[in-house]
Amino acid sequence: QEHYGGLKGLTVTWIGDGNNVLHSIMTSAAKLGMHLHIATPKGFEPDLRITKITEQYSKEYGTKLLLTTDPLEAADGANVLVTDTWVSMGQEEEKERRLKAFQGYQITMQTAICAASDWTFLHCLPRKPEEVNDEVFYSPRSLVFQEAENRKWT
Repeated sequence: QEHYGGLKGLTVTWIGDGNNVLHSIMTSAAKLGMHLHIATPKGFEPDLRITKITEQYSKEYGTKLLLTTDPLEAADGANVLVTDTWVSMGQEEEKERRLKAFQGYQITMQTAICAASDWTFLHCLPRKPEEVNDEVFYSPRSLVFQEAENRKWT
């Protein structure tokens, strides 16, 4: 909101794990007027209960919801590209399997080619290079440090 001046009509694209951070975005995006595109590998989709709630909110608030396994399809027209850790606390023993499953999901400038001309990048930190490359993470499009600063006040 701080960057775009408002949220209504923006398309937020999540590329990565169907985790708790995604669940929070899913339960709030439509209420804020945002379209939501989600790309997760098979087997790493968001919780089905949260997905059903999100589908209902999208209908109720007139927003679009896209669930796919294709990161480039999800990135198409995105104003905001978002990812988070692929290996959360307590999942360390799954690291090798997860990294294999998430191959092709790293956010790069190639991902952003499909995005809107005003695209930005968010990550709730700490970030791993396999999730987003340095070119995107340290680019002027990256708002990760502003995002972190804003979280400090919440």
